[in-house]
Amino acid sequence: MPWCAACSRFLSPPTVKTDGTCPNCGNPVDPGRAHPVAADDGPHATEAAKDEHTGMPWHFWLLAGALALYLGWRAFQGVEWVWHQIGG
Repeated sequence: MPWCAACSRFLSPPTVKTDGTCPNCGNPVDPGRAHPVAADDGPHATEAAKDEHTGMPWHFWLLAGALALYLGWRAFQGVEWVWHQIGG
């Protein structure tokens, strides 16, 4: 997150000017881990971000797996309930 020391506030990356200065005071900002995107990069700007993608964290996959198991069990219960309702 970009930080302006002169204004003592965080800035969203799109609000920082293309030359890396604060829109309020004009002083250079500390970019933090933000990646500057030039106006002429166009669709290639997202390719650079894709190259640095490290993947989803393990706890996301744990949650996704647990959700899949839960929804699968509930679907099974729904099908079983319908089967008993129609007299099967």
